[in-house]
Amino acid sequence: MSSPRVRKIADRIQVIVAEMLERRVKDPRLGFVTVTDVRVTGDTQQATIFYTVLGADGDDEAARAGTAAALESAKGLIRSEVGKQLGMRHVPTLTFVADALPDTARQLDEVLARARAQDEAVAAARGATYAGGEDPYKKPREADDEADDEADEADDVDGVAADGAPAAEPDAGGDELR
Repeated sequence: MSSPRVRKIADRIQVIVAEMLERRVKDPRLGFVTVTDVRVTGDTQQATIFYTVLGADGDDEAARAGTAAALESAKGLIRSEVGKQLGMRHVPTLTFVADALPDTARQLDEVLARARAQDEAVAAARGATYAGGEDPYKKPREADDEADDEADEADDVDGVAADGAPAAEPDAGGDELR
């Protein structure tokens, strides 16, 4: 469907089929049908119509089978109306295919729900205690700082620090900013 003409034909077929299913096809087997997509071949000889069915609770499979049978029996009527409204010389043959997208989406939702439940179970089993304590980063003790300062002062001999650099002069206790 690369050409704009083919895309326009596909969009028009989708509208025509949806209107036909809503107004003209009166088959009791026909469920609540939504035409999701139409794909037309490049030569406009074949059109594949994708549809979804929202059926009754519990017997979705029966509703889908009934709808598929109803669409097959109404295919000629729908094709003739498509030919009249499109005004084309060759009317494309119609093929109805049940769209698998809702089933795939439902399966993905179930998988995501299972993964979320497993994540919550792992988080609950993990507990709230920390492996090495609440704060994993070690902080120096204040007593260690005082002991290091005393050791540095003891290393300062004759105004020279232990590493050979000149030691800082001790404060004589006087206040120099008067």
